[in-house]
Amino acid sequence: MAQSAGLKIGTRGSPLALAQAREVRASIAAAFSLDPETIELVVIRTTGDMVQDRPLTEIGGKGLFTKEIDQALIDGVVDLAVHSAKDLPTVLPLELAIIGYLPREDARDAFISRKAKTLGELPAGAVVGTASLRRQAMVKRRRPDLRVALFRGNVETRLRKLDEGIVDATLLAMAGLNRLGREDAVTSVLGIEEFPPAVGQGAIAVAARGDNDRMRELLRPILDEATGAALAAERAFLAVLDGSCRTPIAGHAVVSGDNLKFHGMILRPDGSEELETRRHGDLSQAAALGADAGTELKNRAPPDFFLHG
Repeated sequence: MAQSAGLKIGTRGSPLALAQAREVRASIAAAFSLDPETIELVVIRTTGDMVQDRPLTEIGGKGLFTKEIDQALIDGVVDLAVHSAKDLPTVLPLELAIIGYLPREDARDAFISRKAKTLGELPAGAVVGTASLRRQAMVKRRRPDLRVALFRGNVETRLRKLDEGIVDATLLAMAGLNRLGREDAVTSVLGIEEFPPAVGQGAIAVAARGDNDRMRELLRPILDEATGAALAAERAFLAVLDGSCRTPIAGHAVVSGDNLKFHGMILRPDGSEELETRRHGDLSQAAALGADAGTELKNRAPPDFFLHG
């Protein structure tokens, strides 16, 4: 389709973000027999990229990797935006919409260390580096004898810091390592039941202006309905719980035929307590199942469980 040529896709400039944007570009090009180079990638620097010395929760939390790209979409500088689904805020600007998702990659977390084969084998007092509240809480829940340190930067930066001995271990998303061709870095993979991922982990989201029906039609051939249903459940779960809170949250949905299974969890940041729930139902009720799971945990949690910043 000629109208897909000349598209501009907004993306962050990190190696992983560019790999994801290229995957979307290649999918569009293949669907319409185009030269991928006729689709332009526009690199946009975000607040999350610029501030590297503080936890994301201290500088605004979700949206730090998307808001500048969102503005470029609103202003018409780009036609589409490509995001890691886990970076998306629960509520997008009114002018924008998530059109859909590419087929999901591996949603699990990878354990990476030069000193132990698994999280359980790390020596007492070892330092695990992560920028994720969820991973921090889950590590502390399972190994309260370990220390957790702030660990930010792109994948290669974190692997280099690990090699330099700044931390003893780290956790990264399998999806990102796979997309960068760095599966070789993985020491072991954490089970998805014991260590459920962040909402949206492993999925690439495509956003556009909400009134751009042309983009919806154009991208329909490359978007994955099963991933869309899973993310509908996960994001509904997050929307009930999230708001301005800084509570570690995990949520993962799996689609099989017309059925969906959902597993959700919230934790205290120090890992001292976790609450989890599950849902199983018809695919058409994906968002309702996720929202119901979120409501259950919100009602079960003690009043001081949710931290607000």
